Amino acid sequence: MVVGGGISGLVAARTLLQRGVHVTLLERSGRFGGTVDGRMLGGLQLDSGAESFSTRSATVPALADELGLGGRIVSPDASGAWVQLPGKDLRASAQPLPTSGVLGIPADPSDPAIIAVIGRAGALRASLDRVLPVGPLATRSKVSLGELVRTRMGDEVLNRLVAPVAGGVFSADPDDLDVDSVAPGLRATMARLGSLGAAAGALRTAAPAGAAVGGLVGGMAQLRDALVQELRASGADLRTGEQVTAISSSGAGWTVTTEHSTLTRHIRADGILVATEGRAAVDLLAPVIPAIATERPDPVPGVALVTLIVDVPELDARPRGTGVLVARGVQGVAAKALTHATAKWAWLRDEAGPGSHVLRLSFGRVGDTPADVGLVTPDDVLYRHALADASTLLGVPIHDADVLDWDVVRWAGALPHASVGHRERVGRIRALVAGRSASLAVTGGWLAGTGLVSVIDDARARATALADALDDVPVETAAETPTGDGPVGQV
Repeated sequence: MVVGGGISGLVAARTLLQRGVHVTLLERSGRFGGTVDGRMLGGLQLDSGAESFSTRSATVPALADELGLGGRIVSPDASGAWVQLPGKDLRASAQPLPTSGVLGIPADPSDPAIIAVIGRAGALRASLDRVLPVGPLATRSKVSLGELVRTRMGDEVLNRLVAPVAGGVFSADPDDLDVDSVAPGLRATMARLGSLGAAAGALRTAAPAGAAVGGLVGGMAQLRDALVQELRASGADLRTGEQVTAISSSGAGWTVTTEHSTLTRHIRADGILVATEGRAAVDLLAPVIPAIATERPDPVPGVALVTLIVDVPELDARPRGTGVLVARGVQGVAAKALTHATAKWAWLRDEAGPGSHVLRLSFGRVGDTPADVGLVTPDDVLYRHALADASTLLGVPIHDADVLDWDVVRWAGALPHASVGHRERVGRIRALVAGRSASLAVTGGWLAGTGLVSVIDDARARATALADALDDVPVETAAETPTGDGPVGQV
């Protein structure tokens, strides 16, 4: 039994099926995929959630290839993104984002592209990283990305380079991000090489050649669609609109209680993999693992995505590359990032045609209130903010008459992030679940980390371990007992 039909749940179900385990997957909403989703807007097929994946490993390309999508993998335009910094003249304070290091940490602070962003005084302070002793920052537990960068390279690097990248990638403040979770190996490499800049350069050099991210012609939602199609063809029982309300032990196995419309079901299963978001997962597991209740994660903010399809030929020149990351403190701009999608992806540019452009503005960082990110703001008001922000960030006026179509997509609680102490929390949760039963597992972005690579790798690992455990358990036909009116099935 897999509880949760996001990408982690779908990948886990696929892994179990490949091991010969019969799978029932229960998703409470009306669709699968979580934040990997798409829709038609202005005659274009667009992603409404994740629109790219990290190429730091072969995880996503390998899965896409297995699903018959390998030939659709593409790299973004090489022009790269810009960063919007605070300043009286916002046009003058927008700069191309340097890409020599990792997460905005520069490999060489004396690089002219770095100096253009952090200034000569900031570059001089950052250069002290080369001579400062590494000290306990390399070995101490619970170090944030913000503390590491501030201590080694100073506030200018942190605020003008690292913070905008962290806000765009993780929707979080660097001071709240566990450095070992978001940049594995960075501190160990710093200890070996003697400076943070050298470590950032080494990790950048060790990364696979080419762009740091990739996408799919036609959008990332195809990954979700292909997973669902394969699962169904392989005999998985996929159900939407079925809310799991309780999990309890039942002899050597488990009983899952669900609500579907007016029908309550009690389903027996030999093993359970919980792949929901964090708070829901802890709430389901707490009755059978009481100690896990103390590990319930704090609420995470949501994000609002405003997509504008505009007819503005001046944007054919891609004045801000593939988009803009916005530093905190930029007056008059509410968005945290803008993706110029038709500049970033050639396939979408070809479909849209000359003069037509797809702009995607993202609102919401960790620490923001629902009002800050537009989760309670009427669509038309948020649209006005997006129109004004797009004009400011791109340096090109965009008016109502230029807009061909637009929409707002909101993802409530969609920004789990690796806060300081994250690895220790994950370790405790893994130990509690493993100590309860080998036939119980939990996965999801709230544990694995941000991004498809982390989510897919962890889902596979947990499903593989669960399948190994079930190999040693006598398999029973799992009965489904209904309460109320409705059909009865076999699992």
